[in-house]
This record gives sequence, C-alpha cells and structure tokens, in this order.
Amino acid sequence: MERKKILFVAEAVTLAHVGRPLALAQTLSPQQYDVHFACAPGYESFFHGSRLNSWSVSSISSERFLAALAAGKPVYDSATLRRYVEDDLRLLQAVRPEVVVGDFRLSLSVSARVAGVPYVGLINAYWSPYVPQRYTVPAIALARALPIALADRLFRLARPLAFALHSMPLNRVRRAYRLPSLGYDLRRVYADADYVLYPDIPEMFPAVGLPDHHAYLGPVTWSPPIAPPSWWELLPTDLPVVYVTLGSSGQGALLPQILQTLAGLPLRVVAATAGQADPGALPDNAQVAAYLPGEEAARRARLVICNGGSPTSQQALAAGVPVLGIAGNLDQYLNMRGVAAMGAGVLLRSDRLNEEVLRRAVLALLEKGDARAAASRVATLFQRYDVAQRFGDMLRRAIGGRH
Repeated sequence: MERKKILFVAEAVTLAHVGRPLALAQTLSPQQYDVHFACAPGYESFFHGSRLNSWSVSSISSERFLAALAAGKPVYDSATLRRYVEDDLRLLQAVRPEVVVGDFRLSLSVSARVAGVPYVGLINAYWSPYVPQRYTVPAIALARALPIALADRLFRLARPLAFALHSMPLNRVRRAYRLPSLGYDLRRVYADADYVLYPDIPEMFPAVGLPDHHAYLGPVTWSPPIAPPSWWELLPTDLPVVYVTLGSSGQGALLPQILQTLAGLPLRVVAATAGQADPGALPDNAQVAAYLPGEEAARRARLVICNGGSPTSQQALAAGVPVLGIAGNLDQYLNMRGVAAMGAGVLLRSDRLNEEVLRRAVLALLEKGDARAAASRVATLFQRYDVAQRFGDMLRRAIGGRH
C-alpha cells in the first residue's frame, strides 16, 4: 500500500511550537506514512535520529515574537503573513502532501485552502472559542502602571478590541485571496482549520458546544534528544529536587533571582536555560545546563518551576509533580488557570515576583501534600489519552475526507 505523505509545518517562534509537532510526527508509522517536517533553520539538532524529511520555511525571530507579546501588540502584520503564504504555497507544491499539520502557522489558514490540502491545526484548548475563559491581565505595560485589580478590570474591557486588532492582519490576507473573513475574535483566527486538535484534556479545559471537527488529543510531551549532563547521575538522593526551566518565551531573566532565592533552602536545583538565560553566579545547591531531558527531569523532581506554559506543565503533571508557574504572557496565564483550578499548581506573576513570595510558594508546594496529590490525579487522567491513536484517527479522517 502506498504510504500517505504528511507535512508538518511549525512556526518556530518558541521551542514549544517545534517540539509539539515533532512529537506527533514521531508517532506515525514509517510503513504507513511518508513524513515531512518544515520549520525555520536552527533546529537541526532536534531531528537527529529521526526519519523525517526536513524542509526550511521562514519564521519571524523569537525576539520579535516575544517583544510583540510583551508590548501587547499584534505578532504579525499583513506583509509578513503574505510572505508566509507564498512560502507555504511553494512548500505545498514541492511536497504535495495528503494532509498538512500546522502548529501556530496562521498562514495555513490561507495557503492550505488555496492549495486544496486538508489542514489540521494544533492549538491549546484554552485558546478555543468553545472553552469559556476569565482573562487575567498579563505582564504588559498596563499591569506595570496600575494596581493589578484595576489593570485586570481595564484589560477585560479592552480585550475584545485587542483581539480584533490581532485578527485584522490575517483577515486582510484572506481577503486578498478571496477567502471570507474570520471575524474579529482572535480565538476564531487561531482555531481556523479543517480539523482542530487540542493537545490538552477536557477535564482541565472543558468546552461547550464543541463541533465534531474539533477534538482533544491529550497531553503532547516532548524532550530534546540530548544526553543528560555529566552531573546528572551524581545528584543526591537525600534532598528534594526542584527542576527549574523558564523556557524560550521570555522569563529567562528571572533565573538568577530564582536560583538565589532557592539557595538557602534544603533542596537540590537542576535548571535548564534553553540557551536563552544567563544564570549568573551559581549557588552551591544548583546545577545548570542549556537543555535537559525534561520528561526525565520532571520525574526526578518534587516540584517543577517554569514559565507556566503548557509543554513543561504537562511534563510535570504527567509525572504527578506540582507546578509553580511564573507567568508573563497571556498564553501562560490561561494555561496556569487550568493547572491551578485542578489544585496541581500555583500561579505567580513574573512582573510581581519577589524573594519572599517565591520562597513561600516553593515551601508550600514541597511541604504540603495537597498539590502533589492533585498532580497525581491529573497524571491518572493523562494516562487515559492515547495521543498516537487519537492523532492517527484524525489524520485518517482528514485523508478520507479528501477523496
């Protein structure tokens, strides 16, 4: 039987949007599928040992992406998205896939339709228009200028306008290709695909009125294919291990403060910088590497401290380990609201972080069993989801819908 050609396109503005589709690509049988993977240059080391056919597409830089988030401005303008569409169309013409799977590649809303290729979009459930939300002001200028309670109220009033402004660039590009507008709710823009998959569980982010072309996958966890550092096997077993990783999306500058706060506590810290942060002078109880095998690090830890994003949170919860999320952007706040609602973690603001607040939160999560018990319950829920089977079912549905 002829293998079906599947193309993954990752928008490489953060490591999460590369790692998640990579994890899914690697669930596919090479006997059944001819798998192609496209992203911006710079991630070649993560393909070592894989059977993927790799392609290069342009992405804006992580710095530009993070600067836009920090300023509360639209990430993309119409000119950038037009270039993306042209890049996508060249790629789709070269590969000629049966299905294209995109992770935050918003231009596929246009290019996949123009090329006539079924499009499977990956978005977190908390961005779905079918998942009710109560929004919290992220770490933007408004929150720095005003008391949080007031900033929250103003943010909720302004949020529909902000979502409309963020939606306009893609709608302009869709109009140029004679495609209908998606309206002015950013969640509709993010969820525009022929089939939409949520790498989450409904118990944490429940939907209302979910259409049948949307589905929950369960947690999609991924670690970079690297060997652990030389000190990995020498970690003491008589102290609790705290795994710290602030990821590639903006909070790396807080790493020295976090390490110094944990320096006086009876625990061992293992930290990953994601190649972004300077940890400063290392305390005696800390070890640092650019990257660590995150899933294994979570399993060895009693607590995971991260930026509150879904990839590291899911690694922690899959291991039954509570999460201390130090959130900056709106995505991280939305994810941590779900974690905290399950009782499996605590959300701290990156723009209000201080030593005493951080120390109290760490000690509470280490010493009280409630959060660990809740994380264990979430781990049990995670185990009910066969991600490979669910993803394969949706791919077969997309392929069948084409013929």
